[in-house]
Amino acid sequence: MDSRLYFVLGDFLANLLTGVITAAICSIIISTGWNMWLAMVLAMIIGMLIALVLWVPISIYLGAMEAMVPMMLSGMLAGMVVGMLEAMNSYPFSMQLLIGAFCGVISINIVWLLNTHLRGDAEL
Repeated sequence: MDSRLYFVLGDFLANLLTGVITAAICSIIISTGWNMWLAMVLAMIIGMLIALVLWVPISIYLGAMEAMVPMMLSGMLAGMVVGMLEAMNSYPFSMQLLIGAFCGVISINIVWLLNTHLRGDAEL
């Protein structure tokens, strides 16, 4: 993963966008009263599909694998969290978007920290 500002901001915004769009679509599709496991699995699949669709244009500018791995993680995490929360209780739409954005930010931070550790650039 490149540490130039262009790529850092690009990765951050791509994962933020993936989390927000995943949260929006999952909160529209899933309603309170669904089976929580079914909601989680369906939302995870939705998150991966959204990440795949968003990855195609974003990979042109950020690189194929450098963008795909964190975006897929962001989509899966945002989908699972928002899907299970929506199945348990109905939350405001803005709260779901905020949760999705938070999942995207957490995902890119995890990927960056683990990548740095695997390269041996710094210690965790």
